[in-house]
Amino acid sequence: MNPIPLNITVRIGCHIVYETPLPTPILLVLRPRLDGRQVVRQERLSFTPYLPSDEFTDAHGNTTYRSMLQPGQNIIHHDALVAVSSEPDTHDQQAFPLPIDQLPPWVLRYTLPSRYCDSDKLLNFAWQQFGQINNGLERIYAICNWVHHNIEYRFGAGRADISASEIINQRFGVCRDFAHVAIALCRAFNLPARYVVGHLPDIGYIDPGTPMDFHAYFEVYLGQTWCTFDARYNTPRIGRIKVAQGLDAVDGAFSTIYGEARLTWFEVWAYQVNPEQVSVGDPVDLSKRLDGTEQVRYS
Repeated sequence: MNPIPLNITVRIGCHIVYETPLPTPILLVLRPRLDGRQVVRQERLSFTPYLPSDEFTDAHGNTTYRSMLQPGQNIIHHDALVAVSSEPDTHDQQAFPLPIDQLPPWVLRYTLPSRYCDSDKLLNFAWQQFGQINNGLERIYAICNWVHHNIEYRFGAGRADISASEIINQRFGVCRDFAHVAIALCRAFNLPARYVVGHLPDIGYIDPGTPMDFHAYFEVYLGQTWCTFDARYNTPRIGRIKVAQGLDAVDGAFSTIYGEARLTWFEVWAYQVNPEQVSVGDPVDLSKRLDGTEQVRYS
C-alpha cells in the first residue's frame, strides 16, 4: 500500500488568554496527534508567564499538558506548520461493521453511551428513523444526512451542558453538537463511534467568512479501521488536522480548568500556506493564505 502523499502545508494555531485570581490547575490539549496522515514540520508552544508543565499522553492517546495558571494574565500560544494530503475524505465502500463479538476490546467502549452522546435515550428514535436502512456505510450516510438537514448550525450557540438527545429536541447547535448527535445515533446501532476535534482549513472550499475555530467531527470503526465523517458539512473535505479524540467533547476539550479562570481572548487559525514563504512565529497574515476558494492550489 503506497503512503499518502503529504503535499499541502497548513498553518494552524491559537492564541488564548486566561485571567485568574488564584493559582489554578489546567489541562491543555493543543498539539496535533502523531498520525500518518499528518506530519508536523514546524511547531512552537509557549506559555506567558512561564508555566512549568508536565506533558503526558491521556487514555485516548492525546498529547496533554498539565500546568498551573498564575494569578493575573496567562497567555497560551500555539503555532505549527503541518503537512497533509490534498486528497479529500474517502471511505472504502467495501468496509463493513464488525459484529460485537469480533471488535477489539479497546473499541467496545465506543459503542456505549457517554456524557454528551446519550445513545441510550435515543434508541427508539434511532430505530424509527434508520432501522430500515442497511447497517454500515448506508446507515451512517443516512444519519449524517438527517443531522445535516434537521439540525440548524448557529454560530456561537454552543453550550457545555447539552447532550445529543437535547440537541435533537432543540434542533440547533454548533459543530460539536452535530458530532455528538451523529455519534449517539451510530452507537444506538452498536456502531463504534468516537469524537474528534482539530483544525479544518477551507481547502477547495469557499471561506464562509466566520471566525476560524477548532472543528469537531467523528469517526466510525468499519472494516478494522476508523473512517472519518462530518455531519456539519456533510461533504468530503481536504486538510483535516486531528488534535484530540475520545468518547465526546469531555475528551476533546482544548482546556480543562480546575477552578476559576476567565477567558479574555480566544483566536484560532487554520489556513493553507506556502512553507517557503511562511514560518512558525510569523504574524498571522491571511493575505498569504492559499485556501478559501473552490480551486485547490499547491505551493
